[in-house]
Amino acid sequence: MKVFYCDHFAQPLPPGHRFPTQKYRLLRERIKAHNDGRFQLLEPQAASDADILLAHDPGYLQRVINGGLSAREQRVLGSPWSRELVERSRRSSGATIAACRAGGTHYALRDQAQGFCVFNDSAIAARATQRDRLARRTLIVDCDVHQGNGTASILRDEPASFTFSIHGAGNFPGRKEPGDLDVALPDGATDQAYLDALERGLRQAVVRARADHMIYIAGADLFEGDRLGRLRVSKQGLAARDELVYDCCQEHGLPVAVVMGGGYAPDVHDIVDIHYESVARALRLACEGSG
Repeated sequence: MKVFYCDHFAQPLPPGHRFPTQKYRLLRERIKAHNDGRFQLLEPQAASDADILLAHDPGYLQRVINGGLSAREQRVLGSPWSRELVERSRRSSGATIAACRAGGTHYALRDQAQGFCVFNDSAIAARATQRDRLARRTLIVDCDVHQGNGTASILRDEPASFTFSIHGAGNFPGRKEPGDLDVALPDGATDQAYLDALERGLRQAVVRARADHMIYIAGADLFEGDRLGRLRVSKQGLAARDELVYDCCQEHGLPVAVVMGGGYAPDVHDIVDIHYESVARALRLACEGSG
């Protein structure tokens, strides 16, 4: 199993940045500590301008590269511009492309950053995979607690990509962008309500998407202890979520690229637990399938 990981994710950013870099370092350490040789930790290439322009506006890309984001754009992003942030964002998109070739920055719109997302890695990877003729159709299953508005907007009216987002109805963003399939849950939804809705949504999405592969955004912010999530899904419920998605992929023969979504629990180790379980469960199912 290949895990694409870049040290740029874990390095501290210049003063003023609010990006949660600690979870990336701790997750890498957890994976390395438990690696029995079945994980391959690989360094991804940075996404090129040509890759990024598959999903983003040329003028926006130039503003990002050259530090031309306005004060308002940086407020919407949630963090100040820096060259380190640009490189980290390129590597994040490059990792998702690499994962698709091997086998969550979902707020970024075509022409603007938003909610800690500079480039929309899922949209870029979907189009890069199709450009390189590795797949005809892509299913994006977004299980972050916040709707994938950027992904829906970029890929709207795109017949080769299907977006399915299951999220909190009352959570950010205030203005939702309609995707191909959206399932909105009320504040306080618990394990069973979430899992039932996800299972129904997956059945619909797979049939309608007719995809060759899946990009799965595995957010940790559904967790009942999350500061921003507003749902009440337990760690056991989140593990069951992963299993539902992976079982769906196995049943329908879909290769899957798994990317991390948000996570804002006060104890960063809770976030790392959830993300690590997504990786470990994927490995266990892969080994069972090959056995």
